[in-house]
Amino acid sequence: MRSRFSMMIALLGFLVCPGLIFGQGAGKIGVINIQEAIGSTQEGRKAFADIQKKYAPRQQELQRQQQEIQALQDQLQKQATTLSDEEQRRLSRDLEEKQKVFKRTSEDANADFAGDRDDTIRRIGQKMVRVINDYAQQNGYALILDDAQIPIYFAARDIDLTEEIVKRYDAANPVADAGGVGTPAAPSAPATRPAASSPKPAATIPKPADKPKP
Repeated sequence: MRSRFSMMIALLGFLVCPGLIFGQGAGKIGVINIQEAIGSTQEGRKAFADIQKKYAPRQQELQRQQQEIQALQDQLQKQATTLSDEEQRRLSRDLEEKQKVFKRTSEDANADFAGDRDDTIRRIGQKMVRVINDYAQQNGYALILDDAQIPIYFAARDIDLTEEIVKRYDAANPVADAGGVGTPAAPSAPATRPAASSPKPAATIPKPADKPKP
């Protein structure tokens, strides 16, 4: 998730002040954390809260499925000596089927979630790049760097433009009823606590542990 997000922000970073970076001589230098800025805007906070709300039912369904899987695993482990061979095979098949359903459901939720999240980042990022370009040209900046992408070991507080760009973005892109929205930097994926880890295509979606052998 972090790598895809970083790549997207890096691509946006190439758009920041291209005319000012090349061919206009010396000027001021500023830094911005675009990832933080996107998540701090009123539009970003509202959009990410909406995504979180949208995927809450699917997260609850994944939790329910995982609870059923865990219950079957516990039953097979605790009653291994008392269950008949036929009953063990039946429960093992049931467990395997539930694990397959859980895997498909979680992968689908993960893909849909990542698409909505990336669309939000792209939409806000494109508008933020225009705000940064306008601000840079109006205030004599020759270079604005994303400090999340380029190692910066020291920067004076007065050259960090993140807060200023967020203010300007909000002024240019007002959001109705944004006052009650919290401040998440990015929504979390519709995931449950894993019994065993799984591959992470774009967000954390767990995979249940393998079924115990009868």
